[in-house]
Amino acid sequence: MNRIFWRFFVLVMLAITLASFAVYFAINRLFGDPLEEIALRQVSGQIFLLEQYIDKAPADEWLQRLNKVREVSNLKIDLIPLPQAQAALDASQRNALQRGAVVLDIAGKSFYRRVDLTDGKYAGSADDVLHASDLPIDVGVVLKMEALRYAIVALFLLLPIAFWSRSHWRGLQQLSKVADEFGQGHLTTRIRLSDSSSLHPLADCMNQMASRIDLLLKTHKNLLHSVSHELRTPIARLEFGLELLRKAPQAVQATRIAAMEEDILELNALVNELLDLTKLDQQHALKRQPFALDGMLQDCLHAMEHQLTGQDIQLELADDLGELNGDRRLLARAMGNLLSNAIKYGNGVVRLSAQRSGANRISMVVEDNGPGIPAAERSRIFEAFYRIDRSRDRATGGFGLGLAIVQKAIQLHGGSIVVDESALGGAKFIVVLG
Repeated sequence: MNRIFWRFFVLVMLAITLASFAVYFAINRLFGDPLEEIALRQVSGQIFLLEQYIDKAPADEWLQRLNKVREVSNLKIDLIPLPQAQAALDASQRNALQRGAVVLDIAGKSFYRRVDLTDGKYAGSADDVLHASDLPIDVGVVLKMEALRYAIVALFLLLPIAFWSRSHWRGLQQLSKVADEFGQGHLTTRIRLSDSSSLHPLADCMNQMASRIDLLLKTHKNLLHSVSHELRTPIARLEFGLELLRKAPQAVQATRIAAMEEDILELNALVNELLDLTKLDQQHALKRQPFALDGMLQDCLHAMEHQLTGQDIQLELADDLGELNGDRRLLARAMGNLLSNAIKYGNGVVRLSAQRSGANRISMVVEDNGPGIPAAERSRIFEAFYRIDRSRDRATGGFGLGLAIVQKAIQLHGGSIVVDESALGGAKFIVVLG
C-alpha cells in the first residue's frame, strides 16, 4: 500500500508543480511578471517621490531636490552613465530604459530611470541615469507564502489520497487472495466488496467469470457422468448380444445381429447429439443471415410429415412475421425438437403459433394436449440427460438432450425459453427472440 500511495502522491505533486510553473509562465507572458508587480507596489513610495517631487522641480532646483532626498532618505541614489546602466540590464529592460520608463532590478533591490530624454535638467542629463538602490524590495515573503500555500495544498491532497489508496489496496489484496483460492480449486469463493468501491465493477466481472467457470465445470462433470451412464446401457446390450450370438443357433443369429445393429445406431445417435450440444457452447457456431420466419416454421412441419399422421396440427402464424437475422438451420433444429416432443408426448393435438410484438421481438409457442410437465420439474428439463420419466422416455427413443440443445440454440440468438401449462391441457413452450 505504501508503494502505491507514495508513487501516486509523488505523481500528483509533480503534476501540481508543473501546473504552477505553467501558470506562472503563462501569466508572465500574457500579463507581465507577477513578482515585478509585487516589487513595484513595494517601491511605489520611492517612485512617487522621484516623479512627484524631484521631477517636478524647476531645472535650476533639480539637483538641489535630489540632494535633499539623499540627505533625508535611506535610499542610495546615484547618477551613472547611460552605457553603464544598459550593461547591467537585459534587452527588454534596455528598451524600457531607453523610452524613459522605470526599470526594476529585483535581485539588486534597485531601479533605473533616465534623468530625462532632452537635456532639460542640466547639460548632458539625457546621457545620465538615476540608479536608486537599497530599496525595500522583498519578494521572499511572497515566495514563502506561495510555498506555504503549496504545502497546505499538498497536505489536503495527501489525506484523501491516503484514504483512497488504502481502500484501493485492500480491494486489490482481496482480489489477489480470492484469485489464489480460486486457482487452488475453491470454486465457490467470491469477492465481497461494497458497491461504492472503485474495484466493484472488476470484482463483479470476476465473480461472474468464477460463477460461469464453476457452472461449466459442474455441467461437464454431470455430462461425463450422464454420458458414461447412457453409454453403459447399449454397450452392455452389445456385450450380452455378442455372448448370445456365439451360442445362438444359425436361425436366430440374424435376429441377434439386427438387435446389435440397433444398439450401434443408438450409440451413433447419442454421439451425434453430444457433438451438436458441444458445438453450441461456442458462439462462432452461429451462421447468421436474414431468412423468412414463416417459411422456416413451415419447413419444420414439412420435414416431420412422417410423424404427423393422425395428428391434429393447429398452425397460427401471424401475417407480419417478416424476416429474422439468425442461424436458420439451428433455429429450425430447435423448433423441430419442440414439435417432435409435442408429437411424442401429446395425445394427437399440437399447436404451433408465432407472432411479432414490436420491431425486434418475436414469440413462438409450441403446445400439446399431453400430460404436461409438473411445475417442480420445469426448471430442470433443459439439463442434459434429464428425464421426467426415464421408462417413458426410453420407450420413445430419447436421450434427454433435445431440450438442452433447444435452450442453447435460443440463448445463442439472445432469446429465452420458458415452460408453462397449455390451454390444450399439456405443455406449452414459449420461445422469445429479440
